[in-house]
Amino acid sequence: MADLVVPQLGESISEAVVSKWLKNVGDAVTVDEPIAELETDKITVQLPSPVAGALSEQRFAVGATVKVGDVIGAVEAGKQGKSAAPPAKAVPPPRELVQAQPAPPPVAAAPVVATAPPAPPPVVAPKTNGKSEAINRDALLKLTPSQRLTARETGTLPAPGVAVQSGPSAEDRLGQLDPRDEVIAMSPLRKRVAERLVQAQHESAHLTTFNEVDMTAIMALRAKYKDSFEKSHGVKLGFMSFFVKASVAAAKLFPGINAEVIGGNIVYKKHYDFGIAVSAPKGLVVPVLRDCDQRSFADVEKGIGELADKSRNGKLALSDLQGGTFSITNGGIYGSMMSTPLLNYPQTGILGMHNIVKRAVVIDDAIQIRPMMYVALSYDHRVVDGREAVSALVAMKERLESPDRMLVDA
Repeated sequence: MADLVVPQLGESISEAVVSKWLKNVGDAVTVDEPIAELETDKITVQLPSPVAGALSEQRFAVGATVKVGDVIGAVEAGKQGKSAAPPAKAVPPPRELVQAQPAPPPVAAAPVVATAPPAPPPVVAPKTNGKSEAINRDALLKLTPSQRLTARETGTLPAPGVAVQSGPSAEDRLGQLDPRDEVIAMSPLRKRVAERLVQAQHESAHLTTFNEVDMTAIMALRAKYKDSFEKSHGVKLGFMSFFVKASVAAAKLFPGINAEVIGGNIVYKKHYDFGIAVSAPKGLVVPVLRDCDQRSFADVEKGIGELADKSRNGKLALSDLQGGTFSITNGGIYGSMMSTPLLNYPQTGILGMHNIVKRAVVIDDAIQIRPMMYVALSYDHRVVDGREAVSALVAMKERLESPDRMLVDA
């Protein structure tokens, strides 16, 4: 009997969801034949059979969350299995309308008098000059805004084990919805993405600075060389290569945006492997373009095109998603004018691009119509000071408005 074990799924990934069983119990399998699909917050991976035989057990149903090292099934080696029937289909998320159900009439019962145990006294936080400056930050994050205010004013925190007063449960709220509302279960992928976004906000000092870029020079350069560039390199000259090269230059000048915090240490990355946000069928993914500092404009465009094709066709490997040092996201392709991109934790910097709009701007004391783009740099304030973040974004702006600087590395 050979166990089907959830393998290591990549850095910072400790669990997955069983998205599909490709074989039914009793089906014949060959060595390395995929048996199940596991969905992480990044990609879907297939779990192969370690031996030839027949699938003898499925320990987890579709939709179940499993951890690295869990045994999710077993294959009986050498057993003659039946011909593979169509694999069991994944059960789609419920799409039923949730209607409020009338509460049942109360049942008369003898009154019961219960005496609640006395609540433990509050934990007093250390004070400095009469102020609660030493209140534990992690404990504060678990409180409601009003409780945080009270804790700061009084210097006390709720004692461990004391129930925090909260609103109605999710089940109660669902039961009180208007019958016309539609409720759809959140997909495992979206749940995990939500968890990581919240983690990024809780575990980093997240701030954003904004600027605007005059795209006149880049657009003129593209118009002049787009045909010869495509003919020479077999790929179109897009905007992203300019932003990648400008980000590399800024990261070299201000290394805090290309870093990571590990414990009490700051790790400044001396390689420039940038995550490029791409829309995939199952949601947003951020595959990594390696060695951006060593790539030409054509190599950047080719690399981004290859990653985009992999994303759309479900061909991304875990190695394509690991080890990013900085990220770039382009909300402009969807018409976004301005946004505050969230850090791709544990990275300390992410650049947000937006749509290009012709606007009236003042150039040399004259009003001109120019194609303008708002840009945003989100950064981890634990590593990057505001002055450095603003300067890094200005360095990008300067190079984007004078792209010839990037050609001579100035």
